[in-house]
Amino acid sequence: MGNSQGQGKKALVIGGGAPNSTLIAGALAAFLSEGVEFDVISASGAGVLMGLLYTAPRDASPREALMRWAEVGVADSIYKLFPVNYKVFKKPGSQAESYRDSMMAQLKTLPSMGVNPFAEIFTHHFAEASAKWNDWMHLLMSALSPSDLNSGSLGLCAHLPFLEQSIDFDTVARMGPEFYINAYNIDRHRMQVWGKREITAAHVRASLSFPFLYAPTEIDGENYIEGAALDTLNFNPFIPGANGEPPLHDDVDTLVVLDILGEDRLIRKPRNLYDAWVRSIITPLVKISKAEQRLFELEHNTDPATGKPRRKMLKVDLMKDVPQQHWPEILDWSSSNMQLLFDVGYRAGLEFCRTHGDALGVQERAAPLAA
Repeated sequence: MGNSQGQGKKALVIGGGAPNSTLIAGALAAFLSEGVEFDVISASGAGVLMGLLYTAPRDASPREALMRWAEVGVADSIYKLFPVNYKVFKKPGSQAESYRDSMMAQLKTLPSMGVNPFAEIFTHHFAEASAKWNDWMHLLMSALSPSDLNSGSLGLCAHLPFLEQSIDFDTVARMGPEFYINAYNIDRHRMQVWGKREITAAHVRASLSFPFLYAPTEIDGENYIEGAALDTLNFNPFIPGANGEPPLHDDVDTLVVLDILGEDRLIRKPRNLYDAWVRSIITPLVKISKAEQRLFELEHNTDPATGKPRRKMLKVDLMKDVPQQHWPEILDWSSSNMQLLFDVGYRAGLEFCRTHGDALGVQERAAPLAA
């Protein structure tokens, strides 16, 4: 990916937020469908994973990788009984890691179920039943997994054990756009930004080490937590350094923002104790995200001499078409929610591309609305 149409440089900022991240995945899939390319991508939190699925997926096309992310939700029938995404949040410890490796090795030796002779008639129902069976199997494996979690542990979960199976880190440094991620150094008390030539799996884990969920990630003897816990949007490549250094990218003409946190409707009465805990994480991030965008626009994207924007700043309205009755469930890890949000994000991405086609270098053409 990169600017190949002779227009001004375009940048994409992908914000944090995990449970509703399929909104972002859907929008990125729409960008792929419309042939939108970016010269710079800057990501934080869950946006780091979405950005890497978009640019450097392993054993899949970017579109396939983004659509697969919509499948990490838990079957609704299970989620109603046990509202935790055990497919993403794994038990920590060396025993749990050995157990997972052993179980995956054994599963690979099992014979294939073969072709369903009724597939043409019952394709949808068979696929749905297969997905539920798969989720029940994952729940059983997770329940039986050993763990060394104790009162002295620094986080609840293992650090993304599926990461290397999802991202091709050998290609990250060679990807077309410049790519940046952030993490907060808790030893030096400062935000750290890494570019694509520095990024390894450890750096991605650091950028996703949200406090309490994950222990801080140690890199070169220093400890890091998720950058999105403090800066939900990584605008750092586009602002001057602390000592007056020029921005890394002051030549960007169009800045596109994918934000799923700066929305007041995320702050609402919880449905249960687990939902209250999730919203206790999200609530402060809503205001942080809104404040970050205002600050960037006023201080770093407005020319003080003329009062005009330094560059065109466009935000994709990702949540516009979320059904009103669905808002209480928007942070659920259920299969239905994650797929619904992917479809909403995809349609929002298509509409955005058609509205701002000139700025994005998109040639007008028909494209299906269905993801």
